[in-house]
Amino acid sequence: MLAKQRQALILQEVRGAGSVRVSELTVRLGVSDMTIRRDLEALAGAGLIDKVHGGAVLPGAPSSHEPGFDTKSTLEQAAKAAIAYAAADLVTPGSAIGLSAGTTTFALAERLIGIPGVTIVTNSVRVVSLLRSGPAAEQGARDASVVLTGGTRTPSDALVGPIADLTIRSLHLDLLFLGCHGIDPVAGLTTPNLAEAETNRAFVQAARKVTVVADHTKWGTVGLCSFADLSEVDTLITDDGLPPEAQTLIGDRVGKLVVTSAAARIARPDAHPGAAGTPGAPGALASDDEPVSM
Repeated sequence: MLAKQRQALILQEVRGAGSVRVSELTVRLGVSDMTIRRDLEALAGAGLIDKVHGGAVLPGAPSSHEPGFDTKSTLEQAAKAAIAYAAADLVTPGSAIGLSAGTTTFALAERLIGIPGVTIVTNSVRVVSLLRSGPAAEQGARDASVVLTGGTRTPSDALVGPIADLTIRSLHLDLLFLGCHGIDPVAGLTTPNLAEAETNRAFVQAARKVTVVADHTKWGTVGLCSFADLSEVDTLITDDGLPPEAQTLIGDRVGKLVVTSAAARIARPDAHPGAAGTPGAPGALASDDEPVSM
């Protein structure tokens, strides 16, 4: 494929999705990292895109661009599924769980169905729709109490703002599962939405334990606003696409780093986690599928 053809495809992707990542383009177009970066340089030089860390966005939106839920849900699906399975093993029956909005936390919500007695507090319209209106609604109604915070809706279907913040601050959560737009050793956890940053801070303050669920592409990305330092994270669950040097940096800053294998999860597509990883429960992780903790 000629450079002009590649660049036309890249530009089409940026205009359609709002952003692209170098790691995704190398796989999709079958070329090296350096080739993609040269293509991005050419497009940026022509004023057609803006380069950001790890990829590119539409001109004028380097740190405040916020892709919609449907766009983000098509990215890194295998990694998000592996992260969700590992996260679900941390949940015990009868606990109060916080779920921030996002596509990885949505994948986790699907895994929580069937765990008895849990209370799920979320600012995600999609999670509530899954548990109350989707195919799993009947099972979810029996097994989980679901609380929607209320608030103002964002492009990623999160409810944010003073109403959401007030609701969350009045609660006491056993465990919070938190997604993010980006992870950086200096900026910490970031989001492109100022109001969502404040709502995420409220979630962190309300939780006894904070678990971040984020695939490897979030590393090195810095959104407009920070909402938590890595030192505030008890557990961070990611996938094995995260470079070793990044694993070391994160492992030194969070309480515990868990690295999952997307390939192992794909090999066992019918597996489902047992409640809190109960040995012998249906779909409990086999020994060669177990995430690596650091």
